[in-house]
Amino acid sequence: MDFNSDQLIDSILDSYGKYDLTRKMDVDSILNKETLICVLEKVREILFPGYFDKNRIRSEYARFIVGEKIEFVQYHLKKQVAKALGNLDKCTGCPRAYAVEQAEQLVAEFLSKIPAIRDDLYTDVQAFYDGDPAAYSTDEVIFCYPGMYAITTYRIAHELFKLKIPMIPRIMTEHAHSLTGIDIHPGATIGRYFFIDHGTGIVIGETTVIGEHVKIYQGVTLGALSTKKGQQLKGNKRHPTLGNYVTIYANTTVLGGATVIGDNTTIGGNAFIVNSVSEGMKVSVKTPELQFTGGTEGKNN
Repeated sequence: MDFNSDQLIDSILDSYGKYDLTRKMDVDSILNKETLICVLEKVREILFPGYFDKNRIRSEYARFIVGEKIEFVQYHLKKQVAKALGNLDKCTGCPRAYAVEQAEQLVAEFLSKIPAIRDDLYTDVQAFYDGDPAAYSTDEVIFCYPGMYAITTYRIAHELFKLKIPMIPRIMTEHAHSLTGIDIHPGATIGRYFFIDHGTGIVIGETTVIGEHVKIYQGVTLGALSTKKGQQLKGNKRHPTLGNYVTIYANTTVLGGATVIGDNTTIGGNAFIVNSVSEGMKVSVKTPELQFTGGTEGKNN
């Protein structure tokens, strides 16, 4: 079969004309995912000074170093936020200056939240260390634990989400999802001292509310009971609420916006929960009966 590049290019260009939902051409307001990931990592450096920097951080130079990082984040994030705002339907045709002005205000407000984010992350690091006997130090938690990376990214993205900045918070949390296997929607509300053990396969939906001192293990889903109505459900409470001091073990699924898990509740592994659970309860799945077939036992007797 002879390869005709001109014919192939014409065919691809024809497909561009057919499917406008899958193209972004002749548009100025295009987000740059790589830039946003760089911003995310720079914010992590600010949140955990000295941990992720290439060179040693001297305390006497901290003001200069932090100022330089803030300037980087402010410059690049402002440009991306302005582009995100320009993509909004309600802002189609808005003067560029308006989007830039709004972006400056939003980024300034986000940056003002960094001390509060550090407050929350301190409690998370402590919860990870206290909750896992395999952790030899809090440094190990910060450097090594995928759950710590996921919750750090979530806490950054959540502040952007609360400012109603479109797209960017989701890009950040989905980046963390791709690296860790932990899927936390930036719209979820998560209290302090949150501990994710192992983490792989965890899903936390947009309208989930999680109290303080909550611990969840790998494979846990906090999801919607049904999404058949699709966009009609937007804005509704679709995901469960967890109280304080709740523990949910591996591969358990908790579904539904009306589902409330009370304080001091423990839910064992492999459970499927679609109804509320009163506080102080212990929920477990009855141990299945095991059957053994084959093997060599008794064959020589």
